[in-house]
Amino acid sequence: MFAALLPLFLSSTASSRLECLQIVVNPLLPTLGPATIRQWLITSAEAEEVLAGMALELVLVEQVVVAWQDGERGIEILHRVVAVEVIHDSAESYPQPRCHPETRTKILQDLCEWALDGVARRSETSIRWHYGCEDRGGPILWLYGPAGAGKSAIMQSLCGDLETAGQLGGSFFFKCGHAACSNAKTLFATIAYQLAVRVPCLRAPIAQIVEHDPSIAMRTIVVQMRKLISEPCRNYRSRRPVTILIDGLDECEEQDIQVEILRIIRHSSPPFYFIIASRPEAHIRDMFKSPVYAGNYFSLNVEQSFDDVRKYLSDEFSRIHHEHSIMAKIPRPWPSFDILENLVNKSSGHFIYAATIIKFIDDKNYWPTQRLAVVLGSNSQGSPFGALDQLYMDILTSTPRQSELIPILGRNTVTIAWAAFHASVTIRGQSFHINPPCIIS
Repeated sequence: MFAALLPLFLSSTASSRLECLQIVVNPLLPTLGPATIRQWLITSAEAEEVLAGMALELVLVEQVVVAWQDGERGIEILHRVVAVEVIHDSAESYPQPRCHPETRTKILQDLCEWALDGVARRSETSIRWHYGCEDRGGPILWLYGPAGAGKSAIMQSLCGDLETAGQLGGSFFFKCGHAACSNAKTLFATIAYQLAVRVPCLRAPIAQIVEHDPSIAMRTIVVQMRKLISEPCRNYRSRRPVTILIDGLDECEEQDIQVEILRIIRHSSPPFYFIIASRPEAHIRDMFKSPVYAGNYFSLNVEQSFDDVRKYLSDEFSRIHHEHSIMAKIPRPWPSFDILENLVNKSSGHFIYAATIIKFIDDKNYWPTQRLAVVLGSNSQGSPFGALDQLYMDILTSTPRQSELIPILGRNTVTIAWAAFHASVTIRGQSFHINPPCIIS
């Protein structure tokens, strides 16, 4: 009963605290009896001793209340500066990508096992046998794969699984082109805020540091990590370790900052696990292969998954057929197996292609059959691949070697155009039984 009344006791006035004590004591009076109660205070000396003890307890309670109130002020200060948009369940970035049911099951299972087990308990076969991982391991895991491979969806789903297990320490999802989500100015302050909220024993030490120095959350990321995470969490010990997830590191605005983040995490050695997801950019790969990380991390490759893409497309086409009333007269299965396999092959096992065409076909303003025809190329009106175009435009414009890229793209464009022209000439020449060299000359 007293445990249930403790929050009210700490946050209330003196009179309210007296009421809380009466709630606890009053039920005991009938069982004690008058004789027992009289034995409590026999002499004035004993009465003075009891009063002195109560005075000491009151001082201790007041100290707890002050510390609790200070801690709450620290949490409020931290909340005002953190980037809420980057947290995995933020309403401001809704809807977030999640793995489709019954897809990516193996990699999610292995990631959960890695995060939920202690380092000493991790089975080498659970990671290395399936993924050919050559790294000796440690409290850091690098999840890498090309653009559109589904890394963010995996990280979102993993956040949900770890949160359900009570072992999610915090998350930070970088996103290119978004002011609050593409810079690392409050990276570790945001993670510290989540640790304070999610791990009860860390709330007071983190909050009190912010209360004593409110500017700490706006310092460099090196200071943020040291003051808000490493120092207050140094003595954290738990049989249920928590994991911190950082997604899209390559989408942080500057390469130097990306490398610095990796260096800070490695050197700080906080008592948590880190899972970091990114594209395998050269500077990130080089950092993990450097002496700084040698033998102190795992790495997993998000590989192609044709079976998962097939499952996703099949389920989504079935949903579209069911939800669009205009499809009632279209026989199932829709589309045919051959068309489905064609789309799976075009995806190259990457979810971004599949998700893009489903979003295009699912438009309630059009017939799904007509939109599918556009995807298959039988109708040239409209383009379902605007998102893909933008993705690859971002990739091309982000390369630091523009002077080398442009000539390469130019040569490839000319080669493709020439191949298309030559094919067209060949077809037309064959129609008139004329050899292509004669036409070209």
